[in-house]
Amino acid sequence: MASSLTKDSPSSGEKTFFGHPRGLATLFMTEMWERFSYYGMRALLPLYLIAPGGLDMDAGTATAIYSVYLSLVYLLAMPGGWFGDRVWGPRKTVAIAGGVIMLGHLTLALPSEGTFFAGLGLVAIGSGLLKSNISTMVGHLYDGPEDPRRDGGFTIFYMGINMGAFAAPLVIGTVGENVNWHLGFALAALGMGLGVVQFLIGTRHLNERSLVVPKPLSKDERAATLRKSMIWLGVAAVFYIGTVVTGVYTLNWLLVPITIAGLVIPVMVLTRIKRDKELSAAEQSKMTGYIWFFVAAAIFWMIYDQGGSTLSIFAESSAENSVFGWDFPVSWYQSVNPVLIMALAPVFATFWLALNRRGKEPSTIVKFSSGLVLVGASFFVFLMPLTIAGDGHKAAAMWLVAIYFIQTVAELTLSPVGLSVTTKMAPEKYASQMMGVWFLAVTAGDCTTGLLSLAGVGLNGTGVVALEATLAVAAGIAIFMYRGKVKQLMGDVH
Repeated sequence: MASSLTKDSPSSGEKTFFGHPRGLATLFMTEMWERFSYYGMRALLPLYLIAPGGLDMDAGTATAIYSVYLSLVYLLAMPGGWFGDRVWGPRKTVAIAGGVIMLGHLTLALPSEGTFFAGLGLVAIGSGLLKSNISTMVGHLYDGPEDPRRDGGFTIFYMGINMGAFAAPLVIGTVGENVNWHLGFALAALGMGLGVVQFLIGTRHLNERSLVVPKPLSKDERAATLRKSMIWLGVAAVFYIGTVVTGVYTLNWLLVPITIAGLVIPVMVLTRIKRDKELSAAEQSKMTGYIWFFVAAAIFWMIYDQGGSTLSIFAESSAENSVFGWDFPVSWYQSVNPVLIMALAPVFATFWLALNRRGKEPSTIVKFSSGLVLVGASFFVFLMPLTIAGDGHKAAAMWLVAIYFIQTVAELTLSPVGLSVTTKMAPEKYASQMMGVWFLAVTAGDCTTGLLSLAGVGLNGTGVVALEATLAVAAGIAIFMYRGKVKQLMGDVH
């Protein structure tokens, strides 16, 4: 499969992937199929949870489950990176992760509530293992950070993510909604299976560094880690078996601890780094400044990720899901963001570059605050279709498309900047861990949504939507107003 996407390099006669190492084709296709399976299942998830032919849950429980699932994927990215660094190495970790994800989707395809949640857990674990390590292998293909092809390689890789994310709802969503839910989940398993096959066939084109375990566990460390893991697993097993035997178990016994952990763990990680006495005064200052960005990012993702839950559930019950009289599945809304990303990302890159040449490019702080204000504005727009539905009418599909458009612009303003500022402000001691810390902002945001849903807060209510919108706009304005203080904390980072 990879060879069909390669072309000859005029200088060396060796085959390349659009001028990049052939291994990029392997990782591009693997990630594309993994994202196809992930986003296809994600588009179906909230709809299946509320459907009479699915699990027939209320909207609050469905939103909580969806939010907890997303938070787990990002929370597990940190231990996933740890496995690649300390246990298996990136290449082996990705191969195993692909198999776990495929097994998870196959488990979701079984018509049983118990196996459904087991499948969600397997997909979350596999995604966490794969997420950090496949990006690491893309970096291995190039001759260090100064390789001029490196940024272009990551851009091509990023396009693979969005190609998979765009196609998935159109294929998996259509089959799941119109034919059979479990057949849709089975298609997600097929997509991941194709990704695993592609990866195994193309591994010969990857850099040998992807086989290396950078910092392998010693024999004593391995034994201690295994012992601690078994103790915690045993405690959890005894606790949950006890709740089942005594008849007090409900789904909240599982969801509430995860949402609380998703809020507590980011605080613990940031506190541990901030209190490290080995950090220099400059690094301490940067971490203080980074906390501003982290909290703001958590607010951003809290709203943004509701595009797949709150907005999707609203569309199912209260939107006119048709264009020029032609009806389409609700899951297709999830293709709007990736196609807009592919269309707008080059525009934004060109725009920032043009402003930079004139010395007028906005600072990191201004871009970040703009992203927050925009994502808040998207929920102010959401108030319109909510009001229309409240009057007993169906809201036009274009209202939802407008919301996704604004959120995509907000994402392009904030997300790349967040990734960049994370690497720039990371203390040297925690350079490899800070990307996982950035993902914890997503975890915190999604867990906040999950906790609100579990508390019975109706996220489709106009009052709650207005409050969230106001919070995001206020956070964006606060960062802008205090930009001088934040810039001072950032030190030499611009």
